[in-house]
Amino acid sequence: QVQLVESGGGLVQAGGSLTLSCAASGTIFSINAMHWYRQAPGAQRESVATITSRGSTNYADSVKGRFTISRDNAKNTVYLQMNSLKPEDTAVYYCHTFDRGWSYWGQGTQVTVSS
Repeated sequence: QVQLVESGGGLVQAGGSLTLSCAASGTIFSINAMHWYRQAPGAQRESVATITSRGSTNYADSVKGRFTISRDNAKNTVYLQMNSLKPEDTAVYYCHTFDRGWSYWGQGTQVTVSS
């Protein structure tokens, strides 16, 4: 059974930084693309960043230049470094992957950016 556990969320002032972590278990982590999504109150869940097994990355336009996704295959962990945070980045952030055809989500971690 694949499990994804996010951590690192919290309250930060606008302009500040946070680093989210997502620890994966029960999966051959190194071969899976990993994704970060977020969902703000009253909004749909949206893709934030993706990193492939080879380390290629892709970002939503709203976070390009501010967020960086990375992975450590030895630790089965994916990270999201978030800089220059804005109040509109406030959301629950989720880690996601597909493993052998099944979709898995973490429980989410709250990020709140105050103005």
